[in-house]
Amino acid sequence: MTPAEIAGAGEALFEAERTRRQIGLLTLQHPDMDMADAYAVQADFCARKEALGAHRIGWKIGLTSKAMRDALQIDVPDSGLLYDDMVFQTGGEVPAGRFIQPRIEAEIAFVMKRDLEGPVSRDDVLAATDYVAPALEILDTRILRKDPATGALRKIFDTISDNAANAGVVLGRARHAPGAVDLRWTGAIVARDGAVEETGLGAGVLDDPPLAVAWLAGRLAEQGVGIAAGDVVLSGSFIRPLEAPPGSAITADFGDFGSVSIAFG
Repeated sequence: MTPAEIAGAGEALFEAERTRRQIGLLTLQHPDMDMADAYAVQADFCARKEALGAHRIGWKIGLTSKAMRDALQIDVPDSGLLYDDMVFQTGGEVPAGRFIQPRIEAEIAFVMKRDLEGPVSRDDVLAATDYVAPALEILDTRILRKDPATGALRKIFDTISDNAANAGVVLGRARHAPGAVDLRWTGAIVARDGAVEETGLGAGVLDDPPLAVAWLAGRLAEQGVGIAAGDVVLSGSFIRPLEAPPGSAITADFGDFGSVSIAFG
């Protein structure tokens, strides 16, 4: 993609978020776009948010599940940025109309106590982490999931461009020292409107959630960027995304690890 095409796509995504109106598939408009193009569009989209005062508070990691990567025929996760206007309190309610097509994923969040620059090991990640907590990620789609004319489905480059479909984060109140729990065996029972929809374990996240954070640090290092002290890092979902239509309530019971919930107006 040319610089003008990247800027045009970033502006279109920014307007889609502002107006709550989806745009068409970028991969149909730009069939030759690649991973570098997608992250360049993401950077342009996010820069427009920051120009209006949005403050970055961390990162999300996506596609950490092998099943999801196989389905999309890619061999690496993806990532996006978290901003202060994406934070919702557990037990709270998302205002009606805030999102276009919200969905929910259950995750383990890492909150960093010092900077982390890749390449790093699993032990490096744990040493740099202040605490881990139960979390929900709210996904949204500023890009159509399916093109109505051709039937073409959204591809990984569309998702990455769209800030990895990132829209919100809900942290549980529980806080745990990173070495005090076995994160591979930390999981959740996720219910919508009181009915259990999904269960999963942290091992679904690249076999061990700290490895996802290490992957992110390595990817960012290629761009001369690092994870900063105070950052929230969503390590990736261990359940399939759950639709969250208006009026729904989502709860994730992590057992001894805590709980987290959010409702949609």
